[in-house]
Amino acid sequence: MKTVGKRRESAMTALATGELLAEGARFSESISHLAKTTFVPKGVYRYKSHEAANRHQQDCLVHGMGQLAAERA
Repeated sequence: MKTVGKRRESAMTALATGELLAEGARFSESISHLAKTTFVPKGVYRYKSHEAANRHQQDCLVHGMGQLAAERA
């Protein structure tokens, strides 16, 4: 296994600092740009089981990826 770089873990503090707040905001912004959509329409969903929820998520993902492939073709 090849290790690239070092991850710096900040210490737990009782009071937040401006530096930690800015670091959290940068992380949140960078994560938000990774995926433009989850392909799941907005709304409140209730499922009878975890399997039903997983099936709905997978169906939405497949549909969304199909749309992206059609747009790019």
